[in-house]
Amino acid sequence: MFSWGRLVQAFRARFGTLVSVVRQPSRAARQAAQFQTARKEFHQQREWLEAKFFEIAGLSGKPRGLRWVDCDFENDVTYARDRRSGELCAFVAVTIGFEAIEGGLMEGVEAVSNLRAATAVFRHFQGRWHTEGRAIFNLSPSEAVTYYQDNLVLVGHEVAGKI
Repeated sequence: MFSWGRLVQAFRARFGTLVSVVRQPSRAARQAAQFQTARKEFHQQREWLEAKFFEIAGLSGKPRGLRWVDCDFENDVTYARDRRSGELCAFVAVTIGFEAIEGGLMEGVEAVSNLRAATAVFRHFQGRWHTEGRAIFNLSPSEAVTYYQDNLVLVGHEVAGKI
């Protein structure tokens, strides 16, 4: 006996598969276009983002007992996308200088003046680049993406002078 219900179910199953197959390339194309736009915006806003990063990180109180006195940014940028949210992130290598806070636990510790390597994290959401002053210490940008590979997928890497 002929069943309209089964015919409709079969049509929906096949049509749904077709839609998902067609949708994948358009999502990839949309993300590629978004990446190119966001990359250009990152370079346009970079000076402001670096200053904001230093301001917020310096106010964070981390590491405890130290005051941020200097932060040098490398020119290379590594981009990754959050696997769950699709949010784009930029990672930039930094060298940070600290000094001990007077009367703090780190005062008198000789290693305080040693420069520290870290990665500055910037996030692109709601159509703009933002920073929360997050520094990932002791990892280069590519190492940070690899370390967080369960959450991030590498999108691109720009070498200074080859942008």
